[in-house]
Amino acid sequence: MRESDVLLIGDIGGTKTDLLVVSKAAGLAQPLARARLKSAEYPNLQTLLGEFLRTAGLSVRHACLDVAGPVINGRAQLTNLPWEVDGATLRAELAFTSVDILNDLAAVAHAIPTLQATDLKTLNAGEDTPGATKAIIAPGTGLGEAFLVWDGARYLAQPSEGGHADFAAPTPELTGLAPYLRGRYDHVSYEMVCSGIGIPHLYDFFRDQDGAQESPAFAARLAASPDRTPLILEAALRPDTPNPLCSAAVDAFLTILAAEAGNLALKVFALGGIYIAGGIPPRLLPLIDRARFAQTFCAKGRFAKLLTQIPVHMVVNPDATLMGTAAYGWARMHRSPTPPSPP
Repeated sequence: MRESDVLLIGDIGGTKTDLLVVSKAAGLAQPLARARLKSAEYPNLQTLLGEFLRTAGLSVRHACLDVAGPVINGRAQLTNLPWEVDGATLRAELAFTSVDILNDLAAVAHAIPTLQATDLKTLNAGEDTPGATKAIIAPGTGLGEAFLVWDGARYLAQPSEGGHADFAAPTPELTGLAPYLRGRYDHVSYEMVCSGIGIPHLYDFFRDQDGAQESPAFAARLAASPDRTPLILEAALRPDTPNPLCSAAVDAFLTILAAEAGNLALKVFALGGIYIAGGIPPRLLPLIDRARFAQTFCAKGRFAKLLTQIPVHMVVNPDATLMGTAAYGWARMHRSPTPPSPP
């Protein structure tokens, strides 16, 4: 197999890193090698990639990597991991011919035009406007946002750091949340309350309002865990006896997500639809009241009617980010042919 037919793709996150070596012919369906590694167990990305390639026993000369953080001139400082990712350094140290670095939400954006109906769950039907801007909001370890604009020939992905904008409470029940967190942090962003980082903050907010609801046994489990988010989600998802504080935290998370999705729709005029991605939302599908989610999404005063017309879809394909990274990587290696029509 020619080296030009093989590509290393990676989704580099604050918690985990997914890596695949793929061929042009087989794509993601039949990778030549695949691994999921814990990012924090490695001092830097080049060490992680070097170990993966040695274990795979493959010669790869081209790489395309998406990272959780802003990318400027082929370099990125990860937002929730003390790594600096530099394409030039990776080329030199790992003998790559080319390394492309893109923001992880830009990668999801590149995947959006290729997604099928089976890759999505619709939360608000709306009506897609051909050629209109599309937007993506993705709660994972952090909160990512991006959008797609039609240039007359194709959709162009635009990254954003909108998840770090100032948080505003969408309901009276959450008005005390920002002041509560300002007692701990100098800046309260949407990421602080609508992400894997944010879910423990929501739990603490409700616990400190009514500490009697927290059982000593569950408090001990949380105190012993290096990452409280999975425990909170699991306890909220128990069908028989959901934990009331965990349920309150998850309910607040979903309310904030719906409200910020509506904010994003207004900011970029996303008449082409809002796409909710990230690792957390698909896990919470059993708890989503779609009518209530749509109502919160549309609660924008005089613009409520406009938002009812905007489709809202949840991306349930777990490989969507990698699909977009691969599409971008192949396009960079082999320049894209005739532009598609607007989906």
